[in-house]
Amino acid sequence: MATDYTRARAARPRGCYHCRAMALSPNLLVVVGATAVGKTAYSVELAAALNGEVVSADSRYLYSGLDIGTAKPSKEEMERVPHHLIDATTPDKPWSLAVYKREATRAIEEIHAHGRLPLLVGGTGQYVRAIVEGWTIPPRPENEELRADLQATSLQPGGGEVLRRRLAALDPDAAAAIDPHNLRRVIRALEVCLLTGRSFSAQRTKSLPPYDVFMLGLNMPRPQLYARIDKRIDAMLAAGWVDEVRGLVKRGYDWNLPAMSALGYRQIGACLRGEIDLLQATRSIQRASRRLVRKQATWFRAEDARIQWYDLGEAALPAMKKDIAAWLAERQDAA
Repeated sequence: MATDYTRARAARPRGCYHCRAMALSPNLLVVVGATAVGKTAYSVELAAALNGEVVSADSRYLYSGLDIGTAKPSKEEMERVPHHLIDATTPDKPWSLAVYKREATRAIEEIHAHGRLPLLVGGTGQYVRAIVEGWTIPPRPENEELRADLQATSLQPGGGEVLRRRLAALDPDAAAAIDPHNLRRVIRALEVCLLTGRSFSAQRTKSLPPYDVFMLGLNMPRPQLYARIDKRIDAMLAAGWVDEVRGLVKRGYDWNLPAMSALGYRQIGACLRGEIDLLQATRSIQRASRRLVRKQATWFRAEDARIQWYDLGEAALPAMKKDIAAWLAERQDAA
């Protein structure tokens, strides 16, 4: 289903205040959707056609060495279109949301300065919304003793549930928004609550973003998407995913690093340590991928009026280009 953007545009009075106001802010094209839906391929086609550059909004693309299992853009795709915030750090140096927002904003500004169109592309919901909604993210308080205590609790039997209940009591909104399987984020939210005496969710404020945003959502029926995910996992394993994880460990990256908790890397790690076999790891990755799809659906909701959704097929790319052209023409008229 593609929203008829051009019809909505035609219904808007020419010369309206909204149109004039839009001319004051630079353009930002945003491409979102579930894992494996095809964001990379479509964004490369769009960027190539629009004199654009891609800014990644994928939390795992940041890490060098995590290549096969994160389905990073290919060398050919990155040569065809400039990409930003890919291989930006190493697995032992995780980025906070505040650092990501700062660097993504810098990349977007640089692309504008070159007279090109930035495309923010990815499925990490908080990254996308931090940019699109203009989040102000306070500095993260530091207390190594408290963090060590929370991490120790997380490693105990039932410790994850203890931490989740504790966060729910202190900050129900944060507990509801955070993936319960992501104990690193649960711990981070607890740190903020306990060290500041304020809820984690209340400390992220929103402001009007400095861009005029056009958001495209890529959609595919769940059975088709799940089959695509399973096929991609098989292809990743055939391409040497297990060897990639083994190589990361040989280079000294610890299993407990946040980067090594990326989808699939944790399961392959368990396989390499002899805790499960490869078939069990593969099935666990498939289940985790389905959970991720459901989580992403909470970040990018079908009823979100900001997102123009496209059912993927032969007609999808021409429809996207048509709607983007209408948006850009509207912006030009407003200027």
